[in-house]
Amino acid sequence: MPETGTSDGGADGSSGGSHARRLSFDGQSGVVPLARDFTRQALYAWGWLPAATADQRAAAEDVLLVVSELVTNACLHAEGPDELWIACDRKVIRVEVSDKGTGQPAPRSPHRAGRPGGHGMFIVQRLCLDWGVVRTPGVAGKTVWAELGAPA
Repeated sequence: MPETGTSDGGADGSSGGSHARRLSFDGQSGVVPLARDFTRQALYAWGWLPAATADQRAAAEDVLLVVSELVTNACLHAEGPDELWIACDRKVIRVEVSDKGTGQPAPRSPHRAGRPGGHGMFIVQRLCLDWGVVRTPGVAGKTVWAELGAPA
């Protein structure tokens, strides 16, 4: 797996500090399953999985779903993702997906539950504590970030 950087506190992910992992998608195919597998491995390393309770399982599934939605949006609207970065401390997990797209992701309004497609950012908005877009002046593309609360 083309991981370009890993920084974990303890080997079992149990230190009080923060943890971060980065995945480059350069030349990769099947990026959504690749991103989910990479994230799942990080969640195991950080102690989110295996989940001991239903709340912990739901929190891990929410993280995997948000990763899937952000990477899928980069595929659909920005010629694919460049990089996935995930970081975790005791209270929050942050997911960032960078791409070269110029579009501005936003939840479809009005949201229509019965219609196919267009639900990605609505899902992200509902599951996350906060989310947004960062653009670097003079550089093509953007980073879409989302933060989710850690399980109790």
